[in-house]
Amino acid sequence: MEELKRLIQDYGRTFEAYKTENDKAIKEMQTKGIIDPVLAEKVEKINTALVDMSTMKTQLEAIETAIARSQFPGGANSQEGKAVAEHAKAFKNWMKTGVDTGLRELEVKAEMSTLSDPDGGFLTSDPVKGKMREVLSLQSRMRELANIQTISSDEYKTLVDQLGESSEDVTEKGTRSNTDTPTFREVSIFVKEMSAKPKVTQTMLDDPAFDTESFVGKFLGRTFAAREGTWFWEGDGVKQAKGINTYPKIANASYTWGKVGYVFSGHATLLNKADTLFELQHALKAGYRAGAKFMMNDNTVLAIRKLKDGEGNYLWRPGLQENTPDTLLGKPIAIDDYVDDIGAGTYPIWFANWTEAYTIVDRFGVRMLRDPYSSKPYVEFYTTKKTGGGIVMYEAIKCLKIHTS
Repeated sequence: MEELKRLIQDYGRTFEAYKTENDKAIKEMQTKGIIDPVLAEKVEKINTALVDMSTMKTQLEAIETAIARSQFPGGANSQEGKAVAEHAKAFKNWMKTGVDTGLRELEVKAEMSTLSDPDGGFLTSDPVKGKMREVLSLQSRMRELANIQTISSDEYKTLVDQLGESSEDVTEKGTRSNTDTPTFREVSIFVKEMSAKPKVTQTMLDDPAFDTESFVGKFLGRTFAAREGTWFWEGDGVKQAKGINTYPKIANASYTWGKVGYVFSGHATLLNKADTLFELQHALKAGYRAGAKFMMNDNTVLAIRKLKDGEGNYLWRPGLQENTPDTLLGKPIAIDDYVDDIGAGTYPIWFANWTEAYTIVDRFGVRMLRDPYSSKPYVEFYTTKKTGGGIVMYEAIKCLKIHTS
């Protein structure tokens, strides 16, 4: 995409301008004890522009990925591709007219379902799911980073090795003592149900130019993405997924299994010490750091962009190539606006190997019921989606806590 290439070039130039102006502001503070208000305002405007450009770059890259993945499985000419296309055509007719034309049988034929549920609605067609996935990929960073499992039941179970195994050095004829065996913990994740009811007038449905699937798919994508954003960070684990920020936390020096270790910021209500970011990075064991990423919101990125190391180098670096993320201390940054803002007692920065740390579980299929009666003259499409989530490896995730006083 030419637009993405131009944006990346502008991004690099804007970052160089930011460094120049911010260095002037730092020098003024050091020599005069005060920064010229005009210069300070200029620095903040460039800083904010960098955040906007970073967000736009991420979105354009996500759109490219979504487009690349939107093709029917197996290709349009394969048996599977033909079956999916046949189901999509019948599903579109059902959305517009309410006539199912053997849709239940086509679901099984297209290998969309092995658990036929006559009263549970129909599984959404690939075009609808495609639009949903496109919007989800733009808004939900956890879906991009976490381990995702699809199941056909309501519970996902896995055994997690707490790395308790040990070994010893021996000689050919030397005695062998007993060594510790691995310690396993069972982790269960239950799926929870979310629902949405997009509605369309019958006039719109009767209009051959109106793309019902696209409209409904984007609506559901936005609605479910916002719901998931809350679930994966603040979910109560009862009616929602278990949110990352709701797990018990403990100072990393006293870390124990079942809790998330944190590093203190070193200042009440502010984030102004680069050393604490190094401490956070190294709180994670080396084995997990290789695939780890920072997670924070836009406001926090604005704050850390001003930080330098002891040699005067900026800790934050822009991703100046396509599909290359911005980095902090050499590690990628993922921006998620559901993460805490900087404030007393909050947890605004997380560093984790997200694939190892957090698992998202989807119950197979998104079901839809057509309801032309409850909200006349609208036709409602009652849609349900079952999703769960939880931390499975506590050693693979750490966070930064802002002091309370």
